[in-house]
Parts: sequence; C-alpha cells; structure tokens
Amino acid sequence: MINLQFIPYKHTVVNYLVNSIICMKFSLEREIENYLLRCEFQKKLSPHSQRAYRIDLLQFLAYISSETNGELNRENISQFILKIQGLYKSKTVKRKIASLRAFFNNLVFEELLEENPLTKIDLRFRESFVLPKIIALSDIQKIFETLYSELEKYPTSHNRYELVVRDITILEVLFSTGIRISELCSLTINDINLETGKITIHGKGSKERLVYIGNNNVLSAIRKYYSMHIKISNTNLFLFTNKQGKRLSEQSVRHMIDRYANKAGVKQHITPHMFRHSFATLLLDDGVDIRQIQNILGHASIVTTQIYTHVSSNKQREILTEKNPRNKLHIKGL
Repeated sequence: MINLQFIPYKHTVVNYLVNSIICMKFSLEREIENYLLRCEFQKKLSPHSQRAYRIDLLQFLAYISSETNGELNRENISQFILKIQGLYKSKTVKRKIASLRAFFNNLVFEELLEENPLTKIDLRFRESFVLPKIIALSDIQKIFETLYSELEKYPTSHNRYELVVRDITILEVLFSTGIRISELCSLTINDINLETGKITIHGKGSKERLVYIGNNNVLSAIRKYYSMHIKISNTNLFLFTNKQGKRLSEQSVRHMIDRYANKAGVKQHITPHMFRHSFATLLLDDGVDIRQIQNILGHASIVTTQIYTHVSSNKQREILTEKNPRNKLHIKGL
C-alpha cells in the first residue's frame, strides 16, 4: 500500500496517493473547516449535529497529526477506528465513523479525492445492545406534582412564577410529544399553532414533522406560557428562553430537570431523553402501532423504534395473560 504523504505545517497538506490514484494536494484543516461551514449553512444541520461533527473530525485530525508520523493512509485510518472502539460505546463509534464517511464523501464530491478510503476498510464490529432507560410513571407523577406545587409559592406577577410556568411547559411538551431536547430548544414561536395544537418540529437532517398536542392540560400550559413569553420577549423568535431572553440551552433544561427530580425525591438520575423513551414505551404498552410511534418520534428507520419492544413488557404480559391460545383449551392443568 502506498502511503498518503502528510506534510505538516500550519495547515496540514495531504497528497492523497492510493493504488496509483493521485489526487491534488489539500489542507486537511482547511477542508474540515470548510465542511463544517457547509454543514451549518448549506445542510443546515442542528447545532447538536454540528458540534458532534466538529468533535469527531478534529479528533481524527489530531490523531493523524500526532500519532501517524505524518502518514494518512487506510492503515492509519483503520488504527484510528480501532482506537476509538476501545474508548467509546458502539453508538458513539458509529457516529464518529459516519462523520468521517460524510467528510470523505464531501472530498470526493469536491474532486479532492477520487474515492472514499472507508469503502475498503472493514467496519463491521459487534455492537453492544443497551436498553433505553425509562422513568417509572410514579416518578413522573412526583416530578409533575412538585413542579405544579411550585406555582403556589409565588404570586402571578412574580418573576419566579413565570419561570416555573416555563419549566412546566417544557416538561409537559417533552413528556406528551416525545420530542428530542435539541428539537425542543430549537422551537420558535412560529412553530406552535395554538388553535389546532399542532407543533412543527425541525428534526435531524433538517427533516420536519408535525406533532399534535392531544392533551388539554398540555395545551393550556403552552398557551399560558406563550402569552407570558410574548409580553416578555416579543422580539425573540425562540419559544423557550432564559432570564436574558436568549435561546434556552439544552444544558439548562438538564439542570432544571435535575433540580425538580431531586425536590421530588426521585432517586434515579433523570435526563430529558428518558422522557422520550418513556413516552414511546407507554404508547407501545397501550397498543399503538410501532409505525405510528416511528413517525411521531421522527425515526428514519423502524429498526431504531423497535428497541422499545424490548422494554415494553406490560403489554406483552397482558396479551399473554388474556389472549393466550392456551386459554381456549378446556382442559384442567396439573
């Protein structure tokens, strides 16, 4: 195998030479930055996806720069993949490989490479199966009770009252729609139709989907917060904002959930994504078709949604108790 010569200076220049196919020199750092800009302005990826791409590609660049003696070839790319397999969970490894694949495909599109080096690397590996963590319904009840009890401590004109209304609305939307935390924080006031209860969600890959608020209590919370929000920050398009009127960060939502879970005496560590898992599992327990759940959650593949069938045991128990074919046999057992 012929090495791809890596010439280090302020900008890493690569002369990509594999199997006698010669491509033009390019700056690896510069092309990564160009690609990240393309992800932001052309692909319009979410801030979360952009951050993941940046972390993954800069980690790869750092490895090539420091651990390969300036040689960029398939062997070193394979060694990088082996290294990250030992450091991260399989889901994270898959994401990092996907980031590399997308970047190399972009270099092929820009005619800086003639082929994607990952196409001839064996990327098969055993993926560990991790069940999604859900929240017991009794704990969800405690968290909501704690949230609503906070309203009684403050007059409606108090700033803290307005923040509690915001927090209640966030939890109500998370639990009643299964929305991702990144999608929730990206919602704008124009994404909510207060008359129909319809929410336009901007999902992964700039894909839009519609979700309806089917519960009157949730819709009332949204309307109450919406009326306050317009008065407080009618120039800010984001629906959920912080005290400064800026877009509420995902980390702030995580801290908020931690605070109320602790107040409620919930021992389990609760994350925003666990509300999504709980939402999907409870729908499946109630007999909702998995294809419908897939559409609501915005999963591109049904395979992603099927993970909830492993934790949805209540419905299975009900079916095998009440609908068991053995019940049709009129024979006394032992």
